[in-house]
Amino acid sequence: MNEMVEQIELLLEQQNNAQLQEYLNSLNISDVEELIGELPEHGPLFIETLSLNRAVNVFRILDSPTQERIIKKLSGQKVADLINELPPDDRTALFSEMHGDAVQKLIQHLSAEDRKEALSLLGYEEDSVGRLMTPDYIAVKRTWDVTRVLSHIRRYGKNSETIDVIYVIDENGLLLDDIRIREILLVKPDTKVSDLMDGRLIALSASDPQEEAINVFRMNNRVALPVVDSENILLGIVTVDDILWIANEEYTEDIQKIGGTEALDEPYLDINLFTLVKKRVGWLIILFLGEMLTATAMGFFEKAIEKAVVLALFIPLIISSGGNSGSQASTLIIQAMALGEVTVADWWRVMRRELLSGLMLGLTLGLIGFMRIYIWTMFSPIYGPHWILVGFTVGCALIGVVLWGSLAGSMLPLILKKLGADPATSSAPFVATLVDVTGLIIYFTIAVIVMQGTLL
Repeated sequence: MNEMVEQIELLLEQQNNAQLQEYLNSLNISDVEELIGELPEHGPLFIETLSLNRAVNVFRILDSPTQERIIKKLSGQKVADLINELPPDDRTALFSEMHGDAVQKLIQHLSAEDRKEALSLLGYEEDSVGRLMTPDYIAVKRTWDVTRVLSHIRRYGKNSETIDVIYVIDENGLLLDDIRIREILLVKPDTKVSDLMDGRLIALSASDPQEEAINVFRMNNRVALPVVDSENILLGIVTVDDILWIANEEYTEDIQKIGGTEALDEPYLDINLFTLVKKRVGWLIILFLGEMLTATAMGFFEKAIEKAVVLALFIPLIISSGGNSGSQASTLIIQAMALGEVTVADWWRVMRRELLSGLMLGLTLGLIGFMRIYIWTMFSPIYGPHWILVGFTVGCALIGVVLWGSLAGSMLPLILKKLGADPATSSAPFVATLVDVTGLIIYFTIAVIVMQGTLL
C-alpha cells in the first residue's frame, strides 16, 4: 500500500493524468478503495479518472459518507454516468443515505424507466428487504426447454445482477421455483424447465426486516434469493454481497450500542467531534444518574457501615463481580439473538440455564472470596475476631450478586426485544450499573442478617 501511495503522489505531483488513469485502471478495485481511504482529498479525482465501469465498481464498495462526499465534487457528466450505471440496489442504498433535495437532483439524471424503478425501491421501509433488492434478474417459464433458456440468458444475462440462479415464473409473474445455472448446463438441450423444478423454494418478502434476510442467507447456501410480494409475485432478488454489507453494518451498530453509545453511522475518524460527543453523552448521563443510586443505597446502610467498617473494604469486589457477570450474560444473549440461536420464546430455557450457571459461578467466586479472607487472617488480624462472619457474608453476597447479575444480564435483552426495542440497548454498561445498585442492597442485606448481634 505504501508503494502505491508513493506512486500515486508522484503522478499527482507531475500532473500526468494519462499515466494516472493508466495506473488506476491497472489496480484491483479494492486497491483503489484503499487509496481513497489513504488520500481522501483525491477521491473525487480518482473516480473521475477511472473508466466508467471501474469507477462504478469502486464507487459501490465505498462506505456511504465517502460516496456522498465524492459525488458532491464530481462533474455533472460523471455523476450522470455513474448514477445511471450503478446497479439498482446500490443506487437505492446511496439515495437512502442522502438528504431529500440531493436525491431529487440525482434522480433527474436517470432515464424515465430507471427513475420509476428508483422511486419504487425507495418506497419500501428503510430497513426492509425491498430496499436491498434489484429488479435485474433472469426469469423463465416452466414450459421452456433448455435451448430457449440459454438463448434468453445470452440475450438478457449481461444486465442481470447474477445468472447463478434462474427464476421460474408463470404467466402472471407468480414465482414457482428457482434453478441453479449448473443444473441447466448439465442436462440435454431439449429438457423442459418443469423437469428441473424440485419445489424447494426459499423466498424473502419485500416487507421483511433486513436482519431476517441475513439469517435466511446464513442458514441457506445461496448466492441470491428471490423477493416476492404478499401474493408471491416475483419483484426482484437480493444478492449475498448486499447481505454481507448489511450484516457488517448491523454488527458494527450492535457493537457500538453494547459499548454504551448510539450508533455512529459514520467511520470514527470521519464523524464530527461534536456529533461524536452528542452520541456518547446521552448514555453517559443516564449511566451516571444510575450510579448515583449507589450512593443512595450506601446512605441507607450508613449505620451498618459505621459499625462494621470492614464491610466497606469489599464493596468494589462485590459490585464489580455482579457487573462482570451481568455484562457476560448480556453479551452472550445479544450475540445468540443476532445469530438466531435464541428467541423471546426461549426465555424460560435461558433463565433456567442462567440460574444454574449463575449459581455455579457465584459459588466459585464466593469460595475464592472466603479463602482470600481466611488466608489474609493467617498473616494479619485486619478483619478482627469475627473474620469468619465477614468471610461468610462476602461469600454469600458474591453468590447472590453474581446470580442476580447473570439473570438480569440475560433477561434484559429478551425483555427489550419483546417490547420492540433493540436488544443491544441493554448494553454491558447499562447492565453493570443496574447490578451495581442492586448488588449493594444484596450485600448489606446479607451482612445485616449474618452479623446481627455481633458486629451490627
